Formats: sequence, structure tokens, C-alpha cells
Amino acid sequence: MSTTQAHLLYVEDDESLSFVTRDQLEHYGFTITHCPDGPSAQDAIDNQLARFDCCLLDIMLPGIDGFQLAEQIRAKDEHIPILFLTAKSMKEDRLKGLRTGGDDYITKPFSVEELILRIEVFLRRNRIRPVAPAFDPEKLGQYQLRLSEQMLHHLPTEEERRLTQREAELLHLLSQNRNQILERGIILERLWGKNDYFLGRSLDVFISRLRKYLKKDERLNIENIHGVGFSFQVPD
Repeated sequence: MSTTQAHLLYVEDDESLSFVTRDQLEHYGFTITHCPDGPSAQDAIDNQLARFDCCLLDIMLPGIDGFQLAEQIRAKDEHIPILFLTAKSMKEDRLKGLRTGGDDYITKPFSVEELILRIEVFLRRNRIRPVAPAFDPEKLGQYQLRLSEQMLHHLPTEEERRLTQREAELLHLLSQNRNQILERGIILERLWGKNDYFLGRSLDVFISRLRKYLKKDERLNIENIHGVGFSFQVPD
């Protein structure tokens, strides 16, 4: 599937937080329109909403709060994903956010890795992907993955191993998300179409196989992030 660069509306009044978050999202491949307060966000919604693929809204904002912005967005577009970024953790606030049209929320402080995973879930539902990363996902340290041939080639020794389709797809997915945390649920939904316990056990078996296949390059590591997923560490 071809990739499409996703354009995010990001509304956050905290200057330090917005700078760091925006920088990391842009590094990952997203285009960001940042608004530091409610009124500027309202202008963006009025004039540019059709350009955005997902909206990230802080709740406590100068002028107009995130709940009001969500209501305005929903009045114009029933489908665009809305993710609330909030320091509020009370149940009443979460429910209000969902009632005003929000699809999900993430509580501050949050990791950018978790935020990206949440965004990707929404974009996947809308068949949108962030722009392809600035690296070749088939180049893995000393290895070359030829996905179309389901072949893993160890370059120094010229040894080749034919992979099953599932092994090749899993290795390619891990490589596309290299040096980041990739949730188990996302892997299962992407490759198997659903997330359940028994498929999760199968995933663990496939991960063990891939570790063995990649053992000739000690710099490569598929790290298990307990209770979350995996991180495929590939040196630059």
C-alpha cells in the first residue's frame, strides 16, 4: 500500500511540551499545524479542517477549551479522529470528552511513542499512513530482507534463508517501526486481523524464530517490552 503523509492539527498551549512533541512527530513523518490557544485553533478549524487527518486537542486552553473545539470540529466533520491530550484524569472529564465527540484521550505526562501508536490506530481505520521513514526497511544491519521473495540475505556470508510469508511480513513490520515500541495488539491486528490470546502465543513463536535468524548480527535485537509489545533495535 502506498503511504500518505498525515497532517495533524495539534492544539497545545504549553510551549515546552508542544515544541518537544511537535519535533518528534515531525521526525516520525507527520505534518503538524500547531495552535497555541483556542482562538487560533478555531480559525484553523474554520479555514483548514479539510486538510487535517487527525486532531490532537489539549483540554485546558486559553480562550476556548478543547471540549468546545471538539464540538465545533464535529459540527463540520463527523469522522475525523479527535484525541484529547489532558492532565485531567477524572472519570467525569473523560466521559465529557467522549460525549463532545472525542475518540480517545491520553493523560499527561505521556510518551510520544504511545501517542504515535494511538494516532496510527486512527489513521489505519481511515486508511491513511504517515510518510515512509527516511530509511530502507529492507536493510537490517548486516541483513537484507527481500520481502517480495520472502528471502533474508546475510550480506557478509552471502547466506540466504527463505522465510514464510508471515515471518517476512512480521520482520518487515518491525523494521518499518524500528527503534520504537510497537504494540502487540497493533501487530496482531495488522498481520492476523484480530487480537486474541492464542494469536499472541503464535506471535511469540514467530518473534523467537526471527531472533534466531538475525543472530549473526549482534547489534540487532528484538526487545520484549513487558505488557506492551516489542522494539526492534537496529543501528543507524
